[in-house]
This record gives sequence, structure tokens and C-alpha cells, in this order.
Amino acid sequence: MWETLSEGGEKGRCGWPTDKFGVSWQIVPGAMDKLLSGADRAKSEGAMKALPRMGRIDLQKLGQAYEE
Repeated sequence: MWETLSEGGEKGRCGWPTDKFGVSWQIVPGAMDKLLSGADRAKSEGAMKALPRMGRIDLQKLGQAYEE
């Protein structure tokens, strides 16, 4: 979806591509909620800090940040 929506538009940060018509979309993977709102607050904060550095949301990188 990320590539399709941003084609002819713009690849924004934190899962926000803009399509060729100027409409912004947010693509949120289902598993992201567990990483950002997990029971271990410190781990969730680690994942949250990694998020702003991403354009397309990468669950593998978020998971790594969660575990660090």
C-alpha cells in the first residue's frame, strides 16, 4: 500500500504517504499497537523513539527498538 499510495505523490514520515491527488493517508500495521502500548512501558518508549525516524513503518525495526 505504501508504494502504491505514494506513487506520483510523496513519502512522508511515520507512515503518512500523500497520493498523487494530495490526499494524505496513514498506514498503521496492526501489530504496531502492541509495540507502542505494551505492558512494559520502557520498551514501548524505545519503540516510540524509533518511529519518527521512519517513513514507511518497519515493524522489524520497531520490534528491535522495543527489545533494546
